[in-house]
Amino acid sequence: MAEKSKILIIGGTGYIGKFIVEASAKSGHPTFVLLRESTISDPVKGKIVEGFKNSGVKILIGDLNDHESLVKAIKQVDVVISTVGQLQLADQTKIIDAIKEAGNVKRFLPSEFGNDVDRTRAVEPAKSTFEIKAKLRRTIEENGIPYTYVSSNYFAGYSLPTLAQPGAWAPPPPRDKVIIYGDGNAKAVFNDERDIGTYTIRAVDDPRTLNKILYIKPPRNIYSFNELVALWEKKIGKTLEKEYLSEEQLLKQIQESPIPVNIILAINHSILVKGDQTYFEIEPSFGVEASELYPDVKYTTVEEYLDQFV
Repeated sequence: MAEKSKILIIGGTGYIGKFIVEASAKSGHPTFVLLRESTISDPVKGKIVEGFKNSGVKILIGDLNDHESLVKAIKQVDVVISTVGQLQLADQTKIIDAIKEAGNVKRFLPSEFGNDVDRTRAVEPAKSTFEIKAKLRRTIEENGIPYTYVSSNYFAGYSLPTLAQPGAWAPPPPRDKVIIYGDGNAKAVFNDERDIGTYTIRAVDDPRTLNKILYIKPPRNIYSFNELVALWEKKIGKTLEKEYLSEEQLLKQIQESPIPVNIILAINHSILVKGDQTYFEIEPSFGVEASELYPDVKYTTVEEYLDQFV
């Protein structure tokens, strides 16, 4: 077995970052996380950091805006994974500059973890966010940096506990009435965040994922919204009252809603009305599918995921 790459994760205390750090440490990769001093002293994030340390993760102090600290951190590793949040997406050009200066990185995975931004048909305000990510892809390619883009599709934790109901933030999923986006027939892909972490880390040393998009699209997690509701009804033994929110009504809601509700609705429009996660075929020229590459990974199915709420 070849030696496992040393991995640096930037944005490791964020929503998806935590799962990626956990998967990296668990898989035996020497794992480093770049953190600001303020993150370590933060009462909430500090607890996450303690968890990292307990699992053998090495904490490096630095900042996206401190070029020297970035270069110094990057020189210690082989692979850089960014999981920064929306407000820092454009700042990832600073990671690219540091990677170029360091000159030792075998692979860069920018912060994506959602729809394939080159094949999305989103409306504003999601459109601008996707455009920032797409532009970053072009910068990575123009600079000849080896990459893998992870298209992880819909986070289960964002969607399944509430069945993506507008305005609902906490489980359980609805038991009386459900709102269905569009006609409910567009297919989406719902993945457990731990599996996203596992598949991402499996890809970092894999020559088959080099300069490709890794799509996390396991067959048992592809559902239309109508199929998802039917599955939930079967689990709770009850038929829900269904209200269909037409595309026109949804677009109006997007325009009238404040931030971040408008962004969430625009993402749901892209996924659940336009079918942006499933309308295209994955061609070998640009992409590979994770569950085909790693059939030994036992992923959590949508059906299993929903069991916890029954």
